Amino acid sequence: MAVNLRDRLRRIREAVPSKVHEPPGSDPMEEETVPAGFPAEWVSISFHTLRRVVYLDFPPPAPRVLPRSLGILIPDVTLEQRTPENALFFDLETTGLSGGAGTVAFLAAFGRFVRDTASSGDVAVPMRLRVAQYLLLDYPGESDFLTALLSEFAADGTTVGVSPVVVSYNGKTFDAPLLKTRCLMQGIKPPEYGHADLLHLSRRLWKRVLPNCSLGEIETSILGLDRTGDMPGALAPEVWFAFLRTGKTEDLLRICEHNIRDIAGLAHLFAAAIRLAEKPLETAETLACDMENLALHWRKTLRRAGSTFTREDWETGAELLARAAARGHPRALLLVARDRLREARRSEGLDCLTRLIEGDNPAPLKAAAYRLLAIDAEWHGRDCQTALAATEAALALEGLSPSLRNDLERRRRRLSCSKNFC
Repeated sequence: MAVNLRDRLRRIREAVPSKVHEPPGSDPMEEETVPAGFPAEWVSISFHTLRRVVYLDFPPPAPRVLPRSLGILIPDVTLEQRTPENALFFDLETTGLSGGAGTVAFLAAFGRFVRDTASSGDVAVPMRLRVAQYLLLDYPGESDFLTALLSEFAADGTTVGVSPVVVSYNGKTFDAPLLKTRCLMQGIKPPEYGHADLLHLSRRLWKRVLPNCSLGEIETSILGLDRTGDMPGALAPEVWFAFLRTGKTEDLLRICEHNIRDIAGLAHLFAAAIRLAEKPLETAETLACDMENLALHWRKTLRRAGSTFTREDWETGAELLARAAARGHPRALLLVARDRLREARRSEGLDCLTRLIEGDNPAPLKAAAYRLLAIDAEWHGRDCQTALAATEAALALEGLSPSLRNDLERRRRRLSCSKNFC
């Protein structure tokens, strides 16, 4: 395993005989003090590494135990028997956005929910957010900085024997790989943890609703949070390099506040996901969710999970899909139509298919609707002429996939010999 820089310096220092004329405290590796310009809340915990702990008010209440249905919205990790306090919100600020070997993390924040123990009898009570923040003052301290971060990942939550679930925003693509790379370059074993990335949930719920799915956009447009005066995270590299050159802390402290606000935004988004999992039909309206994508994801997850979820979860998924279809969403209309035809609720199914065909919807979805009409006419209505007409109408559409077009052409050839089938 590679020897990190601090260990090298320590070995060199130990190999050189001490000089009598050096005054006490002249060794740069001895305990450091906090540089000028940092508030008293910052403390030096190791070589070139500062730490502070901040408590934030967090009004939204949360249940004692995370709902099992939260695993439908965030299927990355098993959430059963976990509490909100087991969530570890994690965010890095770095010297670049490329994530390459030259990019260094210089600021990290870890947030946890803390609850008033006096209110332990309540089902859902307000909490506070405890944020531990770590700051790297210069490159030689990276080993100590990373070691301090690992202590947060190893910390147990309030549930005995249950490791924390790391919650991030785009952390699976950027933060986690970068942290792993820096640990390996310093000869440190990277942390292992369950990881829930809320970017994926956000894209499902708001990609077609918002101009973009940045955390800041979701905070202001969906969660109603105010980030007025916030310094953009894109300036973080420039600010840290300026601090290394000049020692001025004003802008660096503003980036630290930005990092704290990112953690707070993550926590609010996670709390919103809990509310959505508990009462999806009501909460989806207040959060302006993409009802169709929510319903399709809910359905897909339940079908994959099998018996993991309850009958109530299945009924909720069916209602979400029905609401999306009622609003004219084409994919929901197609699935509801298919379900109704299989359930022998033929008139409802045909009505959904008619709405899909007559609406301004993508050609492949219209073709799929015509195909279902052809199947129904052939096998339930015994009307091969109508089935053939529906098949030809589907083939007249542009943009069909090769597999769908081949299926329709085979159906047309067979229906042309209708006397053998109807």
